[in-house]
Amino acid sequence: MSSSATTPRKSGPRFDATAARPTSVSNRIVRINELVQREISDILRRRHASEAVAITITEVRVAPDLREGRVFVAIVGDDAAVADRFRWLQRRAPEIREELAKRIVLKFLPHLTYVLDKSADKVARVLSTLDEIEHALPARQPAAPEHGTILS
Repeated sequence: MSSSATTPRKSGPRFDATAARPTSVSNRIVRINELVQREISDILRRRHASEAVAITITEVRVAPDLREGRVFVAIVGDDAAVADRFRWLQRRAPEIREELAKRIVLKFLPHLTYVLDKSADKVARVLSTLDEIEHALPARQPAAPEHGTILS
């Protein structure tokens, strides 16, 4: 009779290093992303209100191991103002991380990299182009249905 200590488990391995990485993000990471985004926005609003008025934290993506993260930032203004505000934010990054460590209790506080998010500019350009197209087309009046025509 064999002992239970030498009998292999039937449930299979708990972690397979050769398996593909999961494509979905766990709920915990999603909550951490939202929390970090909310706290960074609050730090900017409370401590640096006048300097950060044109800065919006659009998204935060923290790695599953909590070691690194990206903070996507949208900045309103012309190119010179955007570059100036982004440099200002990068200079304040250690101070923001220090305040974040006081507010959030995690095993590891991720090292945050700030990335300029230009998706808002792209959306504005697309909407502007659609508006131009709409105004360029002549206004069409819907044709009146003929008497006895079935409308579907």
